[in-house]
Amino acid sequence: MTGATVMQSRAEARYVRVSARKARIVLDHIRGRSVPEARTILAFTTRAAAEDVAKVLGSAVANAESTHALDGDELVVVAAYADEGPTLKRWRARARGRVNRIRKRTCHITVVVAESPKVAERPKRKAARPAAKEAPAPAASAAEKPKRKAPAKKREVAV
Repeated sequence: MTGATVMQSRAEARYVRVSARKARIVLDHIRGRSVPEARTILAFTTRAAAEDVAKVLGSAVANAESTHALDGDELVVVAAYADEGPTLKRWRARARGRVNRIRKRTCHITVVVAESPKVAERPKRKAARPAAKEAPAPAASAAEKPKRKAPAKKREVAV
């Protein structure tokens, strides 16, 4: 891409109630893929974080379509990462008057989409091309003509 600027669009979901480690497993599957392929992968991924990542991906595509007027099916996931958010600390009672700490982790999921390099290098069409002139159909030769079956012989029935 020499001299060509690639339009990028991003979306971020903050304070998602999934640990960053679990979200990164899902994000590794879609990084570098086309948007339709990434959506298919997320639809069939059984992890809970896949649902949140799918929402962020949809938001990033919508941002690209509305701000840069790009086609959503021709975008590629350039970057996808999950940063740690604040941890909610809760307590659970244990035996003999003790207590255990429960950490409810959160993360910030970010997805960046951009034009596919193939689409960015392709020159934009200025006007629709005129339709090609229709060529006359080739005449069928005698060898190519389908042969007809001979009519069936009628049987005489004795009365």
